[in-house]
Amino acid sequence: MKDRIFRVNLNTLTTSVEDVPAAWAGHGGRGLTSTIVAAEVDPTCNPLGPKNKLVFAPGLLSGTVAANSGRLSVGAKSPLTGTIKEANAGGTSAQLLARCGCKALIIEGQPQGDTWYSISINQDGASISEESELIGKGNFAVVDTLSKRFDGKRGIIAIGPAGEMKMSSANISVMDPDGGIRSNGRGGLGAVMGSKHVKFISIDPGDGKVEIANPDAFKDANRRFAKALVDHPVSQALGQYGTNVLVNIINESGGLPTRNFTQGQFDGHEKISGETMHDTIKERGGKVKHNCHAGCVIQCSQVYNDAKGNKLTSGFEYESIWAMGADCCVDNLDHIAEADQIMDDIGIDSIETSVAFGVAMEAGVLEFGDGAGVCRILKEEIGKGTALGRIIGNGAGSVGKTYGLTRVPVVKNQAIPAYDPRAIKGIGITYATSTQGADHTMGYTIATNILNVGGSCDPLSKEGQVELSRNLQIATAAIDSTGMCLFIAFAALDNAECLPALIDLINARFGINLTADDVTNLGKHILKTERGFNEKAGFTNLDDRLPEFFYTEPVPPHNVVFDFTGEEIDTFWNF
Repeated sequence: MKDRIFRVNLNTLTTSVEDVPAAWAGHGGRGLTSTIVAAEVDPTCNPLGPKNKLVFAPGLLSGTVAANSGRLSVGAKSPLTGTIKEANAGGTSAQLLARCGCKALIIEGQPQGDTWYSISINQDGASISEESELIGKGNFAVVDTLSKRFDGKRGIIAIGPAGEMKMSSANISVMDPDGGIRSNGRGGLGAVMGSKHVKFISIDPGDGKVEIANPDAFKDANRRFAKALVDHPVSQALGQYGTNVLVNIINESGGLPTRNFTQGQFDGHEKISGETMHDTIKERGGKVKHNCHAGCVIQCSQVYNDAKGNKLTSGFEYESIWAMGADCCVDNLDHIAEADQIMDDIGIDSIETSVAFGVAMEAGVLEFGDGAGVCRILKEEIGKGTALGRIIGNGAGSVGKTYGLTRVPVVKNQAIPAYDPRAIKGIGITYATSTQGADHTMGYTIATNILNVGGSCDPLSKEGQVELSRNLQIATAAIDSTGMCLFIAFAALDNAECLPALIDLINARFGINLTADDVTNLGKHILKTERGFNEKAGFTNLDDRLPEFFYTEPVPPHNVVFDFTGEEIDTFWNF
């Protein structure tokens, strides 16, 4: 099936199908969303206005049987950061979009009036329908209703009430194979979808299939690639304990941000650790291994049940558990799981919102450790759009400004995730220089700083950190374009077979002859494209800095600060 661009214009309520421009043909996933946003969106536009565009793109390998290739990228100008933004998630939609022959879905314009809409995608293109039944409903009700409406045969992408209310932390939710929720979480892209009055997108590929140019070579490459993934010890640890295996590891390193980034270790770390979570899931009859998309061979997801054995949440991730746990000093996994479930339902980023709660606790809105209070505010304030709910729902920066605080852990107004940049300096370079605000996934130096994957780089030393972050950000931009899960990087860094097998997969899929240098150059091109957009939006090198307190407040137990000069940070872009 020939790949095409599907376009939805909400000014005119019309749709079209277009050939893929030559300049876009070699891109997928993040590379394609950023390329389209940079080409078609005015960098100075209001992110919630009609000039912004929302772009959905499966990866280069989406829709194939390639292991771990189920990530969906969504891009736009972010209402949270004001920068270009890409967020990706698992679930079924990337694979189904690819099977429709959809290279990218571009949603542009803004409808007049108060009417809400849904968009349907199939092999023929897109269509628009009015939607009233599901407006105001949470994501779980949306998925349940649409599964019945469409006989469970379609992929679903939706926003919850937070997106409808255009909160800057609102995410876009994707249905997974079990009817659960996966999130394009960071940067407030759910608010962009809400600003366009689109409640959900359904995807029905029918009998559509992705054509493989060289099936035998593809099958051989996928066998080698999958073996490299499953044989890596980090993959195996993720499969056993989930991403939450990192709680004890990062706590031991002294880099677990605690009590709104005032400490690097949390006394209650054992109670919220991956090991404790694993044992609790087993005792309650949940699932310790689970995949967020078909074809995942790592299976780091899980289903966490409550004390009565009923499902409470799934895809219970380290960053969410850290943020609601250590950063807010909540040591009750059930409270954290309930908060995670509520955030999935209202459609709001669990990192941004939980860090915002940590700032709110410092402001005295509620006490540190009050997990029940967090759940109450999520339901009664954020979910209902009260004044307090909107303050917190607009992110950590919003809370800091409202209450006049200086310890506000954000870069480009996006909350800093689960690794303290004073104790793990490589990730600090990533937070500072990322084109999309603080984001650990942009260049995951934890692999080398802490896990000794791809070599070793002392987390407390400045030596080699800029180069490490640069290399990983370049590689990650390329990985994000394939539709692959970021966790393939562990094997790619350590196993000489992994990256060549991935390149062989792309070559066999399209009948081309990419080299490793081509993939590196792709990553560099994506980063420079994103940076170019940001510069036109008004960002400069002075925005590539951490908040002041990281340079002046030593974090225990190592009692270190982030000690890079601005000039040293700026060398990141010397490529």
